[in-house]
Amino acid sequence: MKRVQAACICQTLHFMLKEDIDHRLAARQVEEKVTKYKRSLDSTGTKYRIVGERKLEDDSYIIEIKKQYSTSPVGEYLN
Repeated sequence: MKRVQAACICQTLHFMLKEDIDHRLAARQVEEKVTKYKRSLDSTGTKYRIVGERKLEDDSYIIEIKKQYSTSPVGEYLN
């Protein structure tokens, strides 16, 4: 028998701008999506750690994150 003792997922997320709308509007929408994503992690109780976050020259965002996989315990992964 085996049992998961700890599990996390590492992701690099690219929040990209829509190309068919005004750049300023697209940039604002991306910032809102990033904020909404972080809030959704908090509201669902997902354990996570943002490893890196950067805004690119085109106003898109790259977020590197380690987060809880499903409902598995996270162990030492988020330290």
